[in-house]
Amino acid sequence: MNNVLMLFIFVPILSGILLALNLLLAPKQPYEAKVSAYECGFSPIYGQTRNVFYINFFLVALLFLIFDLEILLLFPIAVTLYNVSVFGFSIALIFFIVLTIGFILEIGSGAINLVSKNS
Repeated sequence: MNNVLMLFIFVPILSGILLALNLLLAPKQPYEAKVSAYECGFSPIYGQTRNVFYINFFLVALLFLIFDLEILLLFPIAVTLYNVSVFGFSIALIFFIVLTIGFILEIGSGAINLVSKNS
């Protein structure tokens, strides 16, 4: 069986069958907490449309995304380290050093500190 045939025909058919089985066989028991809007872990206050949103959660999510992508970009270098020679290794080290300096600056600026400054 050809790889292209497997990728473009068999995989979509299998995923469609599994999705249909899930829709048919999954238990459907809605209750109030399940069908309510997700409120990021806070109890919803009905009638109030504005809540205080702390930006620290957003900053931590962005920092996690950046450093998660760092690992994703360093993984091919780790796999092919014998093939990229000293030049590829030096480029990877420069990349890692720049990101480490950025991480140190983030710690120094207090962007990762989740403790409220008011308390």
